Amino acid sequence: MIIAIDGPAAAGKGTLARKLAKAFNYAYLDTGSLYRAVALKVIRSGAAPEDVTAAVEASRSLDGAILSDPALRDEETGSVASVVSSLAEVRANLLDFQRNFASSPPDGKAGAVIDGRDIGMVVCPDADVKFYVTASDEERAKRRFLELEARGETVKLDKVLADMKARDASDQARAHSPLKKAEDAHLLDTTNLDIEAVFNKASAIIKGASKR
Repeated sequence: MIIAIDGPAAAGKGTLARKLAKAFNYAYLDTGSLYRAVALKVIRSGAAPEDVTAAVEASRSLDGAILSDPALRDEETGSVASVVSSLAEVRANLLDFQRNFASSPPDGKAGAVIDGRDIGMVVCPDADVKFYVTASDEERAKRRFLELEARGETVKLDKVLADMKARDASDQARAHSPLKKAEDAHLLDTTNLDIEAVFNKASAIIKGASKR
């Protein structure tokens, strides 16, 4: 069973994906962390976000240890991730890893839950169940603002909102694997729903698919 979850930042797709993976005992992969890891390597190398050579090299030599680095969640890392993820060669270098994870989940798991921005369209177009998780710009910005504030960062809500809109525009307009809802994906708008309500909706859909 392959479950693909796509959507913009702070819509709740990661929280949902982790909860589903735990409930169904499936393997979980946050593909955004792969692109953030590439971005973080570019930042730490001193290269510019637009440096294609640096980004491609970083995508070829990812160390699994970096995937747990707290700096992956920094706003700067997210912004640079949006830039490097638009590069076709970077996406190609990470595509095999993602597809192998889906087809052969680690630890003998019977399924995989994968979240990102092009999972249902590009990485796993034949996924058994697809979700597109979204929320209003204002609600997503508020969630990210509270997350950053809880980490001790000094941020302004209007700046978070502006950065989020800019990233959305970049992700949706990129030439390679833009962010968009697959035609056969179930839309989950989390603006006015808590995680339990979203989880219950998604779980029911997955259980229905597994009986077919």
